[in-house]
Amino acid sequence: MRDTPRPQGTVGDIRTGPPQLRPGRALAHTTGASGSGSPHRSDSRPPQTPRGGRRSDLIGRPGTTPPVPGRPAFFTLLLGIPALLFALITWQVVEDGPLLRVDERVSRALIHPDRIGGGLSDLGNVQVAVPLLLLALVYVTRRHRAMGTDRWWLPATAAALLMALVPAIVVPLKLWTARSGTTVAAPGTGYYPSGHTATAAIAYGTATLLLHPLLPTPHLRRALLLLYALLILGVSYGLVRRGYHWPLDVVASWCLCAVLLPGWWLILDRVRPRPRSQPQPK
Repeated sequence: MRDTPRPQGTVGDIRTGPPQLRPGRALAHTTGASGSGSPHRSDSRPPQTPRGGRRSDLIGRPGTTPPVPGRPAFFTLLLGIPALLFALITWQVVEDGPLLRVDERVSRALIHPDRIGGGLSDLGNVQVAVPLLLLALVYVTRRHRAMGTDRWWLPATAAALLMALVPAIVVPLKLWTARSGTTVAAPGTGYYPSGHTATAAIAYGTATLLLHPLLPTPHLRRALLLLYALLILGVSYGLVRRGYHWPLDVVASWCLCAVLLPGWWLILDRVRPRPRSQPQPK
């Protein structure tokens, strides 16, 4: 039998049968077409959507391959480089390595005792750095409490603990390395690493990190960072120029504090206080 063509209905007709294919229209649900379940388009090109164009990870979720480096990798690199430099310098000091010969030549070229060097080095004294840190902690604590911040006492407590950790690390290293002082320093040992440099870097560094987000303008925040850098460079220069420390003593304290400060800030950032009005993340 020959099939008779189906009559076309009007716009208001209600069709009871399946929809008929019309010539000239794209076949949206044929094999290989977009939306048919195949990951390819009708022209054999991959879809342009980011989700379809990405390969899945090991457990089947869409993602990039290889994984993008994140924050832990950055902090590992940030802490690893100064830690390796500190270990290298300490090894040279303990073994009386060739790096000490260079250190002695640089020290002889820079030593020139004067009032400027003495005044700059005094900024690393505990009697100067710690009271300035306490003033900054009082201000930070009052600001957090006025803002209704939960655990307003935490930043100041964490900064005090880090400051107390400095002599607990530096003093045993001084006793172990037993390095002698420069030609103009007081006789004896225990000059490595520089305690004045470490005290200044941690005291002024923690104050800078805690005050930085509380300042109202970017100009003030940049000025605070610049002031911190100038303080540390000034203390370091004064210690070497006055002959209180070898240059490697100062550089080693830089490396040590470059590990302690970011590590401390990373821990504090995980448990940092937030205003009570701000909803806690789920």
